Amino acid sequence: MSDVMTNSENKTENQMWGGRFAGGPASVMEDINASIDVDRRLWREDITGSKAHADMLASTGIISDEDNAAIQKGLDAIAGEIERGEFPFSKALEDIHMNIEARLKELVGEPAGRLHTARSRNDQVATDFRLWVRQSCADAAASLRALCRALASKAAANADAVMPGFTHLQTAQPVTFGHHLLAYVEMFARDAARFDDAAQRMNECPLGAAALAGTSFPIDREQTAKALGFDRPCANSLDAVSSRDFAMEAMAAASITATHLSRLGEELVIWTSAQFDFVKLSDAFSTGSSIMPQKRNPDAAELVRAKAGRIIASMNALMIVMKGLPMAYAKDMQEDKAATFECFEALGLGLVAMTGMIEDLSVNRGAMKSAAGDGFSTATDLADWLVRKLNMPFRDAHHVTGAIVAQADNTGVMLHELSLADMQQVEPRITDDVFSVLSVDASIASRTSFGGTAPENVKREAEKWLKHLGS
Repeated sequence: MSDVMTNSENKTENQMWGGRFAGGPASVMEDINASIDVDRRLWREDITGSKAHADMLASTGIISDEDNAAIQKGLDAIAGEIERGEFPFSKALEDIHMNIEARLKELVGEPAGRLHTARSRNDQVATDFRLWVRQSCADAAASLRALCRALASKAAANADAVMPGFTHLQTAQPVTFGHHLLAYVEMFARDAARFDDAAQRMNECPLGAAALAGTSFPIDREQTAKALGFDRPCANSLDAVSSRDFAMEAMAAASITATHLSRLGEELVIWTSAQFDFVKLSDAFSTGSSIMPQKRNPDAAELVRAKAGRIIASMNALMIVMKGLPMAYAKDMQEDKAATFECFEALGLGLVAMTGMIEDLSVNRGAMKSAAGDGFSTATDLADWLVRKLNMPFRDAHHVTGAIVAQADNTGVMLHELSLADMQQVEPRITDDVFSVLSVDASIASRTSFGGTAPENVKREAEKWLKHLGS
């Protein structure tokens, strides 16, 4: 079997490329060169950009109003075909841009050939891709704010639910579940802001940069930029067609978000285990085992955790593609979209799944509070009491507390269960008042400093977030 396409197979493609090519590409060339299976999802952006470009060409007198009207009507018809699943996508036409242009010629004839005046596929694809990434940033920010609302709402309902706070995954000090959830609100809110920042920075329009050097036609780049919702045109034609840092920045924001999602996913996996039993996910977000009928697996949380790897890998893939490219455009950049699409598809799914799990989970306050008292978690409160009541330097108080904890550990009791006499063997000046700070409730209530875990702090902060997020 010949690896060269027949004349009939590549006729349309040669017409699109122009008279320079007499023969058709090898079949493997078609396979490696075509991107329609990936970039077909840019059809809305491509049609939107083409409509704006045609309007500008007409308003500047480069094409006639009649030709523009035909182009606009044809592009609308193509949009309808794609929406109805009737559009004849062709791999021989390489990409979404040439597919649409070829179909436009079939529908409206000669005016279709005027659409590409003062435009290259280089600035066309750069514009389409910016439009797509900009919208994806907006979608991600909106999903993050929905997740923040779910977290803040759950935090408000659990402002006084005591749980152990951890460092090194070892019991450290008591905190509230609401406070713990609000920590993620802070993180995800920064993530949303990163997407906002990225969208603002990329909001420059490449259209009109043409292949790399601009065009000799009297185009109005401000008009197309405004029509497409950009703040301004890209100032340098080389940069306009060859930069992909807007996608890398968006994917960096996605990677940081995915890292935060993965951390929360890991905590849900831990909290739902029988050993912790802090929270429970309903059947809507749990799965069973094919052999062990008792199992309830937090698969949704695990998959959110796993998708972080794919998101971060997608960002790395694009950076590796771009790192060795000289100015301006190179075909390597065709690989930018697959990685970016996969990144945002995984991120969007992870955000929706995590929001659903947070809204779904129920809290086992008893198990949390019981665990909060383990591991001598109020030892810091004892040290603080020694500083306040006995005017002891904190380092000395730290040493005394450590000795008392060792005594409790050797006796096999919790701090608040150790007798006053036992404590006085270490520090004779300790009084009965010390027991007022050794319970987890007293510890929680005392953390009233700004950003602290005291229930009134948590409730106030959760309500502030809910108001800010528009709940």
